[in-house]
Amino acid sequence: MSKDDQNGRDLTQAFYRGLTQPRLSRQNFMRGAGAAMMAALAPQIARAEKVKDWPAWWAKQKPTKEFVFANWPLYIDVSSDGKDHPSIDEFTKQTGIHVTYKEVIQEVGPFYAQVAPVLKAGQATGYDMMVITNGWYLTEMLMQNWLVPIWQEKVPNFAKNASPSVKNPPFDPGNKHTMVWQSGLTGIAYNPKLTKREITSFDDLWDPAFAGHIGMFSDIIEIGSAAMLKLGINPTTSTPADWEKAAAILKDQKAKGLVRQYYDQSYINALESGDVWITMAWSGDVYQANSKGYKDLKFVVPKEGCSIWHDNMCIPVGAKNPLSALEWMNYYYTPEAAGLVEDYVNYICPVPAAKDYILNVIKDPDVANSPLVFPPESELARTHEYHPFKNYAEYQKWLNIFNPVVQG
Repeated sequence: MSKDDQNGRDLTQAFYRGLTQPRLSRQNFMRGAGAAMMAALAPQIARAEKVKDWPAWWAKQKPTKEFVFANWPLYIDVSSDGKDHPSIDEFTKQTGIHVTYKEVIQEVGPFYAQVAPVLKAGQATGYDMMVITNGWYLTEMLMQNWLVPIWQEKVPNFAKNASPSVKNPPFDPGNKHTMVWQSGLTGIAYNPKLTKREITSFDDLWDPAFAGHIGMFSDIIEIGSAAMLKLGINPTTSTPADWEKAAAILKDQKAKGLVRQYYDQSYINALESGDVWITMAWSGDVYQANSKGYKDLKFVVPKEGCSIWHDNMCIPVGAKNPLSALEWMNYYYTPEAAGLVEDYVNYICPVPAAKDYILNVIKDPDVANSPLVFPPESELARTHEYHPFKNYAEYQKWLNIFNPVVQG
């Protein structure tokens, strides 16, 4: 596409892509009314009936030529006239499967509240695939056996082409029920013209030299994880005692007046305007800011490492076209399909070989060569998954420990 088209697309997407960033609603970790909603749902949910023999269940499924895909807004490639999705068109051409693509997931909480009663009742949601962010809602779906185990033999491209960063995640060991759609990093963004030095560590978010110009997230999973990384604690395997230590340094940071604000998606605007010099940040936001002309802004993976989040394809129990869903999963994990999607959405691609396709076939070096879209394996090796909550009580404990930081 032309540079003007690219810039126009970026400006248009600056807002709409925000809907698909890992802010509070996207991370599906709730505070306030959201937590109350989950608390109300939790005791009412009964475990779905278990299928005792999933291989036998799969063996009974008949191929279809339909596929209903629930996703977030602007989270797949779009043709220049805005009418088509080239990756979907190619999939239909190769398989003969018609795709009904629905951008129905504006926030995970409301979407979960919509599908949970249906799944509980053992009924079909109407979707053959959903894209759900790792976090409590996905964990709940797994615990309630509401997701169909993937027939691994039908998706060989995942084993062949997937990045190590998306294989065997702690929230779904062995990728038994999920495959990553896109990922993102939670690190630090800053303006070196204002900080007057390079930023390398989470310690820099506690530097008095930046007092009043430091941005922290209002998402309590994010700030808790960042504080633990500062302390040298792996959030994935952390304990409630670790959470208390992290909350203590966050409260101290706040008491000293270092934090300008606890931000949702609006942190990127404060960074662009110069109100904030250094802030917790999501990699996709910084890529978009750079594309809009804010070339001074930098994103860094701190020396302590950073958090990585994943949006995951999964098949809900009751799906009418599960074999078609598997066809899509296998298709998506090719360099060609992932490349078409990635050149548009610009998050972290789960298929490293898509880089060459974007560079040499699509001929978009800006995307192909961006470390925010294709981070080197050395960077991905320094990422950490969020803590996978074992049950709602554990999740509630985290809420109780970290909510006072941003609400007090």
